[in-house]
Amino acid sequence: MLNSILFKGSDALFGPGEYFACMAGSFVLGIGLAWIHDYKNHTSRNFLLTLILLPVMVQTVIMLVNGNLGTGVAVMGAFNLVRFRSAPGNSREISSIFLAMAAGLATGMGYLGVAFILVMAAGGVTFLILGIPWEKWNVSEKELRVTIPENLDYPGIFDKVFQKYTKQAELMRVRTVNMGSLYELQYHIRLRDNRQEKEFLDEVRCRNGNLSLVCGKIASGREEL
Repeated sequence: MLNSILFKGSDALFGPGEYFACMAGSFVLGIGLAWIHDYKNHTSRNFLLTLILLPVMVQTVIMLVNGNLGTGVAVMGAFNLVRFRSAPGNSREISSIFLAMAAGLATGMGYLGVAFILVMAAGGVTFLILGIPWEKWNVSEKELRVTIPENLDYPGIFDKVFQKYTKQAELMRVRTVNMGSLYELQYHIRLRDNRQEKEFLDEVRCRNGNLSLVCGKIASGREEL
């Protein structure tokens, strides 16, 4: 099961049958990788198509190199050029790309069993981790922007409100607006109960003089490696 279909003893086999068997395995693995990556994730159709095709392309390149050192170095240089012309992705996208390349390397060497075990293990871990209802991940973190007059001493002004309605509140940034006549405070907060959001905002408004107030989801950042 874990042996290569391209090597029989010391002889290397590279015929149409072996090539199409490896290609079929790469396509199946690519579809599986796209399905795993799409699980509880927002992604584009183009990226899913890349994950499907990448194992096949890597597998074909590895089979063509077939131990030729010079060709291998040239292929490595071509991959580096593609890397620097590509936009950086988040951590999950990069791990999916590496997994697709690893699957392509395995099928390119004829180790179809190893490739399938690798993808199944990675998929199982992904489903397990993302399926666990950990409280830390289920708490909705929000961004709160509060505008206050310039003569208001903002340190600690909302502490009592935060203690009452939030599990966590952190001041991230302070900036002046309206030509310096106002301050804008930016917080990251975790509400104890999302149903009390209006009550929470009403109490904040009572302390900032009913000036501008914005509360919403935090803009998703890119978790780059």
